[in-house]
Amino acid sequence: MKIYINGKFYDRENAKVSVFDHGLLYGDGVFEGIRSYNRKVFKLSEHIDRLFESAQSIMLKVPLNKEQLIKAVTQTLKINKLDNAYIRLVVTRGEGDLGLDPRKCTKGSTVIIIADKIALYPEKLYREGLAIVTVPTVRNLPEALNPQIKSLNYLNNILAKIEAANCGSDEAIMLDSLGYVAECTGDNIFVVKNGHLYTPPQCMGTLRGITRDSILEIARKSRIPVHEHVITRHEVYISDECFLTGTAAEIIPVVKVDGRIIGGGKPGRLTLSLIKKFKTLTGREGTRY
Repeated sequence: MKIYINGKFYDRENAKVSVFDHGLLYGDGVFEGIRSYNRKVFKLSEHIDRLFESAQSIMLKVPLNKEQLIKAVTQTLKINKLDNAYIRLVVTRGEGDLGLDPRKCTKGSTVIIIADKIALYPEKLYREGLAIVTVPTVRNLPEALNPQIKSLNYLNNILAKIEAANCGSDEAIMLDSLGYVAECTGDNIFVVKNGHLYTPPQCMGTLRGITRDSILEIARKSRIPVHEHVITRHEVYISDECFLTGTAAEIIPVVKVDGRIIGGGKPGRLTLSLIKKFKTLTGREGTRY
């Protein structure tokens, strides 16, 4: 494996950053998870745009422009000879001192690109569906650390993941401060009721998911009624279908929530149709390398 760090490629064992990097010390940085399919990077421009939006919000200067960053991603895929890959693009504040002040990071930002394969969940769960739970840890307040910023500070999500694991579950629903469903630890959530598709709005403590947006686009083109508004746990419990979306997860059905069987206890018809259409989309679109 060759890993890109600030314009150079390193073997995995030699790919290192300083212990004084504020990304390590404070989670001071931003990242994107990106996928490639058959030597085409899916929604690469959208991921790069979101990275720059996150960086803008935390006043982090990305040392490469968008075109240079796109080239760096495709170069990393080429040098690793990967046809299908998961790409982790990280930009940290860079090396500073042990204080919080980002102005002390005088060497500039660090750009890291890692490309490898990933299987977030076992294949069996894509066929049979997930059982998930709601956990006590609520999603970050937008006024504290806005979930629209895809930052390196993922402790909020990790705490929820720990709670899910302690309950014997692979994934967790996180509520917002008002008690509405926000998202899962690394995925957006959708429910289906009477042929209509529902998902929480972006403003309610959720990340604007690239896969989420793709599903909304597919649904609208397929004339499936789509609603983006607040969702309660009750609405999840009584839904006909439920599924999660994310770059790493893609689309995975949910068949049980907090012990309640969803629909017939197996992946629903609309969910399976959207999975098929999403696979067609990923096979057709992308930045070739």
